[in-house]
Amino acid sequence: MKLNRIKDILEQKGISQTWLAKQVGNSTINSYACNRYQPDLETLLAISKILQVDLKDLITDEKERQ
Repeated sequence: MKLNRIKDILEQKGISQTWLAKQVGNSTINSYACNRYQPDLETLLAISKILQVDLKDLITDEKERQ
């Protein structure tokens, strides 16, 4: 079960996990993207702003919300 869609969004935007980790200042992006660990709400919000996506898009697929 996927608990976040960070990896999917990165792939869609053609952005590397390394780049995102530098932007967030957090080296655990790979663990978040692989769903080994889950980011706290503050980190999710920062990621959503950096990736310019709605916070709920990092958590669920649009199809799942309908």
